[in-house]
Amino acid sequence: MDDLQRSIEQLWETRAELPADDAQARAIVVEAVGLLDSGRARVAEVIDDEVVVHQWLKQAILLLFKLSAMETIEVGPFEFADKIPLKTNYAAAGVRVVPGASARWGSFLERDVIMMPSYVNIGARVGTGTMVDTWATVGSCAQIGANVHLSGGVGIGGVLEPPQAAPVIIEDDAFIGSRSMVTEGARVGRGAMLGAGVILNPSIPVIDAETGDTVSRGHVPPWCLVINATRPKEFPGGTFGMPCALIIRRFAEGERHDKAKLNDILREHGVAT
Repeated sequence: MDDLQRSIEQLWETRAELPADDAQARAIVVEAVGLLDSGRARVAEVIDDEVVVHQWLKQAILLLFKLSAMETIEVGPFEFADKIPLKTNYAAAGVRVVPGASARWGSFLERDVIMMPSYVNIGARVGTGTMVDTWATVGSCAQIGANVHLSGGVGIGGVLEPPQAAPVIIEDDAFIGSRSMVTEGARVGRGAMLGAGVILNPSIPVIDAETGDTVSRGHVPPWCLVINATRPKEFPGGTFGMPCALIIRRFAEGERHDKAKLNDILREHGVAT
């Protein structure tokens, strides 16, 4: 793999002069992106609580777009025009894919993933036992852990450029509430729960409701329940509510999500469920 990495990095350095019909370069790039598609490599991972980005794999994805031509893709009565094919062989991979769902080649779905009508983009990785619910989207290079629930309409943003930028990370056992948006390299810790409609990115402060302290920006700690909220901020024209993510409950490590209990907590705080 080290030789392949060096080859990709060399191609990246000379990408401005790289002809779009360079078959040898494309073969190298396809081999690299194939590692992502098969799960043998990943764009990013958490090591010692730090997000480590393998940017040469992002470079390979960007080079693939440069070196690929538009093609017509036919799936039953449906027609698409794109540079990247769709994933196939779901049954052999042990993945359940409902009609209306699709994933791009170069993404990886572990065994027992369930995709309702939804979309997973190139470079993304979805862990075993995870549900990608109806109209949820997993953006390019996003890393979704095991036993995660991405509820209906959730938007997980893609972070492909620049190559060194960290993608969105959703860790194992997390629950992302309906219509929430997690973008621009934000991170949700293990077992954390986001209520419906939470907006999270690196500019959004995550505030502890018990202390009023800002614990991070764009990073939800493990094993807590977070809702969408606002904080007052003075402007020349008056005081306005600026968005924040508010931690309203912390749970014991390993405590399983109980939907009824979650709804009770949200109702207790006057939050729609």
